Amino acid sequence: MFALYLTVTLLASALNGSAAVANLIGHEYPKTEADRNRIPRSWVRPLGMLLGAGALGLLAGFVVPVVGTLAAAGLVLYFLCALGAHVRAGNFRLGAWALFFGLALAALAVNLAYHRGA
Repeated sequence: MFALYLTVTLLASALNGSAAVANLIGHEYPKTEADRNRIPRSWVRPLGMLLGAGALGLLAGFVVPVVGTLAAAGLVLYFLCALGAHVRAGNFRLGAWALFFGLALAALAVNLAYHRGA
């Protein structure tokens, strides 16, 4: 069980961390997605900070398990809100969203399963 917990958590942290970096450095992709979803570009960096906090929280969960659980739950909520933004804007290109959401949900599930069994 630990191997699954470790793999999913590291993968979710790496993916969200890379997305956070893209947002924070002002890469064009997050800006284009913000425009497509009718989100102000001024929100791109704060949203990147939330992604970064989630990624770091997942890693901190190896030391303080409740932090990892809360970070995974926060990422699930983040991506549910992102789905709402996509639907509101009529943007049904949800491939990347599904990957990020699925990984956040998997991180939450394995986190809860691993720590419940411990």
